Amino acid sequence: MNIALFLKPKVEVAYIYDDYSVRQSLEKMAFHGYSAIPVITRDGKYYSTIREGDLLWYLVKGENTERPLEQINIYKLEDDYIKNLVEPGRNPPVRITEPVEKLFERVLNTNFVPVVDDVDSFIGIITRKDILTYLFKKNDAGE
Repeated sequence: MNIALFLKPKVEVAYIYDDYSVRQSLEKMAFHGYSAIPVITRDGKYYSTIREGDLLWYLVKGENTERPLEQINIYKLEDDYIKNLVEPGRNPPVRITEPVEKLFERVLNTNFVPVVDDVDSFIGIITRKDILTYLFKKNDAGE
């Protein structure tokens, strides 16, 4: 079985660029209601995944751990960039050519698995929900 069967292509996936500001990222995640979102570079390479917890801790701590929460300036968040907030390679991608067994192992620990092509360009994601839906349907069909 090919993992392309589960792929949600990039054109259907919300993602952010690594040069987005913290504010842009917060707005995009809030708009889509996501708790995590892929981060890609402007040349289309997968960079990392950012989670709402990363943004929450950044807001609470910021660069100055002494800063009280009520002093957060929303406009300052336009000067802080995602690439400075998350480590590259978090939630590592799988290649579209990987065996499906590797995908099943990865999806156990995360909401989605990023997928890249042979030149490491981000081509989409595979969600845990899609995998579970497939397995339930397969089980119901008695396969």
